[in-house]
Amino acid sequence: MKDFLSRIGPCRWELSMEAQKGMHVPGLVYGDEYIIDRLEKEEALKQVANVACLPGITGYSYAMPDIHWGYGFPIGGVAAFDMEEGIISPGGVGYDISCGVRIMVSHLTEKEFQPFADKITAGIFAAVPCGVGSKGVMHLDEKELKRFLSDGAERAVDRGYGSREDLLSIEDRGRLENAGPERLSGRAIERGRDQMGTLGSGNHFVEVQVLDEIYDREVADLFDLHSGSVAVMIHCGSRGLGHQVCEDHIRIMSQAMAKYRIQVPDRQLCSVPLASPEADDYLASMKAAANFALANRQVIGARVRDVFQRYFPGVNLTLLYDVSHNMAHLETHCFRGKRKRFCVHRKGATRALPPGHEDLPVKYRKSGQPVIIPGSMGTCSYILTGTALGAEECFASTCHGAGRIMSRHAAKKTARGEDVRKELESMGIHVMAESYRTLSEESPRAYKDVERVVSVVAEAGISRIVARLKPLAVIKG
Repeated sequence: MKDFLSRIGPCRWELSMEAQKGMHVPGLVYGDEYIIDRLEKEEALKQVANVACLPGITGYSYAMPDIHWGYGFPIGGVAAFDMEEGIISPGGVGYDISCGVRIMVSHLTEKEFQPFADKITAGIFAAVPCGVGSKGVMHLDEKELKRFLSDGAERAVDRGYGSREDLLSIEDRGRLENAGPERLSGRAIERGRDQMGTLGSGNHFVEVQVLDEIYDREVADLFDLHSGSVAVMIHCGSRGLGHQVCEDHIRIMSQAMAKYRIQVPDRQLCSVPLASPEADDYLASMKAAANFALANRQVIGARVRDVFQRYFPGVNLTLLYDVSHNMAHLETHCFRGKRKRFCVHRKGATRALPPGHEDLPVKYRKSGQPVIIPGSMGTCSYILTGTALGAEECFASTCHGAGRIMSRHAAKKTARGEDVRKELESMGIHVMAESYRTLSEESPRAYKDVERVVSVVAEAGISRIVARLKPLAVIKG
């Protein structure tokens, strides 16, 4: 498949439509030699080509530099579909619907934090249930759960988790409209009842960080970022509820494709026309699961704040932004000089709205949307912004993290969890995890170099680097 790749510009590689029969558009891979050399056994490129075969795809089948193999779509994949001729596919969103990242910033310094680091790390670990099957901080009956599914982070605020000011710094103001809680299966509802306020496992985390480098002083001042200050990053999603929604609709769409005479090169790309009742059901269900995820991160964020308040009364952890990276959004974009509506699938890819965009909070319209790119465990993370070029070229999208280069199974063979913990602690990073297995699976060696990944989107001009953070403490499932 790499034989069909050709460099077409700075950090841009085109995958020819000759790569696979049935491609409607070429592929566009953002990367340098480091990224291209590490494409995972070429299977991810095959998935880029597969996505390009879907009806109504517009522009390119995009691959961000964190690209690696996923279910149907590659992780790091972006695809925009025409509202009249296009489709929607659960594989283009993923099982963990609205998995995303939030970052809270403060004026607390690393020097002030360090004497309490062990206690705060343990406090967060106790306050935020984590691990497979972990139960949340509240048991929700069906009626109350559906309020969360309808109202998202707004409902969490109403329940006393954070403030209404937080909602101004969350994508979609913390609530997706037209969600359909009543459309979820009984199994999805059951799986969500006890998981509000839980972190989960895998690559999900709470990380205390220090801002160690500022690249854009003007934007950093706007974001209230200061060198040496402490921040908290949270990465999690919709837990078992979102997984069940995806599973339910994969089954429905797999059966419905014959009715719509849709053929796909990979059954994991099951999809239906955007104008179909099945698409309407999925979108409403997906939005409900996304509202669960938005509320989940809001609850976790509030509980982390409570832990910091015990040791630093009066210190405020201010929400900079919260953004999802597993979603399908109905958006208006200017494509080839015309404004049109598209269904933009971003799977392991982040929305990156440019300066002046009407959907941004007023305070970020000058800078563009804050983009949060976490590193792998023990490595640096970044804050960026969206750009006008990114909006024009790739539907206002960018990478979402470092991206795996090693499967979890392979990672477990190369590193023992206890050794990973010792390595991190030797770097001065405090670590608490529900399982050593998670530490083994999430070893930094299992991921690409996040600095190289971030440099690609910056050099390509689809995002702009604002600041870098390094980890002080990591809490994992």
